[in-house]
Amino acid sequence: MKDVEKTSVERQNSRKRIRRRQRWMNVYGLVVLLLVVTAGITISYTFLFNINEIRVAGQSDMYSAEEIVEASGIKEGDNLLRLDCAKSEQRILDELLYVETAKVKRDFPSSLEITVSRCIPAFNVNYDGGTLLVSKKGKILADNGFITPDLPIIYGLDPSERTPGRLVASDNEHKNDAFTELIASMVSMGEDKISTVDMSDEHSIIVKYKNSMIFKMGNWNDVEYKLNLAETVMNDENVKGKKGYLTMIGTNQCSFRTSDDPAAVPGIIEPTTATPTDEYGYPIIQGEHDPKQEEQFIEHNNNLTTEPTTTAASWTPEDNTQQWQEDGGQWQDSGYDDGSQWQDYGDYGYDTGGSGYDDGLQQQW
Repeated sequence: MKDVEKTSVERQNSRKRIRRRQRWMNVYGLVVLLLVVTAGITISYTFLFNINEIRVAGQSDMYSAEEIVEASGIKEGDNLLRLDCAKSEQRILDELLYVETAKVKRDFPSSLEITVSRCIPAFNVNYDGGTLLVSKKGKILADNGFITPDLPIIYGLDPSERTPGRLVASDNEHKNDAFTELIASMVSMGEDKISTVDMSDEHSIIVKYKNSMIFKMGNWNDVEYKLNLAETVMNDENVKGKKGYLTMIGTNQCSFRTSDDPAAVPGIIEPTTATPTDEYGYPIIQGEHDPKQEEQFIEHNNNLTTEPTTTAASWTPEDNTQQWQEDGGQWQDSGYDDGSQWQDYGDYGYDTGGSGYDDGLQQQW
């Protein structure tokens, strides 16, 4: 019995030693792994992936490759993993006035590529006291006291940022949003089509095209959509080649008129001759102070007891040149009105419905 008990205790102690040994082996393995990873990271950030080649691509007529690399702050021998690409891109834009965009890209294991594009003057931004020359992306190239010819002029932005090399900006957030969309849309459709943009009132932006068409865009919302809609209307066969006014109606309709004058009031005919006056200078209304007509009225009243009463009110002057009659609640001048209804043929209404337009809509009175 004693031998059996001794053997059992020795086996239990052996199992405990094995479990302890396995735990320590796991700890040792984890420590070794951490050391290896740390050593690998340290080597990668110090000895591996160091830059030994920097390539410059893109268009830049104003600056050499060496100037671009110097502006980026990157040098050969710098580590690719420790490089802040976004910071280097911004440094290039800040340092080099005529660089529009900059892109820094790692090319492992030891190369770097910098791609730039040149600034192209595209807009005049007018403000009280001067004019900013601005690129296609809105970068300020110069603060001039004159307007650069053949470039669109933008009024009313009231820029708060006027430092060359920075993006033009206004304290008015709505104007900023509208300006960003405007210049992007003008570049995509061709900025040579628009001559001026008036943003003095962000709720009533007015765009004047070089073909003398004036577009009353309305507020700052959906600028790109509105410009595309105006372009569609101008290219319509009923409008193309004409001069006039485009006006946004609601959110998806655009109206064309050849004149900006108020629409004529329905049913009113402007006189073509001077109104006659009496001896005191008061206008004489036809039918009043006419002795012959008064005799007719007296005779008519005397015969009321013998003649049936009619519901239609009418009168006929002796010369019979003008007759007014009430017919179903509508008044018409038989001397001037040929029975046709009034129509404003200068109006074309366009309703895109979200996608297209309808040039068959005419305003009918």
